[in-house]
Amino acid sequence: MKEEQIYIKNNDLMIEGLLSRSPEDKGVVICHPHSLMGGSMHNNVVQAIQEAFAEEKYTSLRFNFRGVGRSTGNYDEGKGEQEDIFAVGKYLQSIGILKISFVGYSFGSWVGSKVIEQSDHPFADAIFISPPINYFDFNFTKLSNKINMIICGDNDQFCDLNVLKEQINDLNAKLKIIPDTDHFYLGREKELLRILRRSLNNQKN
Repeated sequence: MKEEQIYIKNNDLMIEGLLSRSPEDKGVVICHPHSLMGGSMHNNVVQAIQEAFAEEKYTSLRFNFRGVGRSTGNYDEGKGEQEDIFAVGKYLQSIGILKISFVGYSFGSWVGSKVIEQSDHPFADAIFISPPINYFDFNFTKLSNKINMIICGDNDQFCDLNVLKEQINDLNAKLKIIPDTDHFYLGREKELLRILRRSLNNQKN
């Protein structure tokens, strides 16, 4: 499905996004890696996520956090970025998408975790890809039963698999480990896409 460039108002800011519409009433918000380390909605992993959900007939919305690309404002250490996620979720609701999934990659998963901890978040389910638990504080207690699946490479530089495996039972989430894969998934995008599509198909059954 073709994506169209849109701008979403977030208080005094404008958030740049790419929207792909589906005739079905389900959608996904996709969040990119760290804004100060080259992360944007054009990242290879973000692109793979978008393709997977679009192929399963989800309305997809990937966007640039404040200060990235044509999104106005400045990096806000994850606090303002939470507001960006809320604004994007409300936009999907405003166009009639009421069942919304969340997928965050790296920094995007951490910011999303802080949104999902809150009682008024708009998401029906969530997937984290390579949550950088070595560098950011994830409150796994507050995320219990709120995450469907975590995907991580077995050579991830920023996600300690031993720690993640200790937390996964408390989260009540599936853990999918991709072999011979680091944090950046270069050359492994098709495998990531396949895993995501299989998970979405299993949800239908």
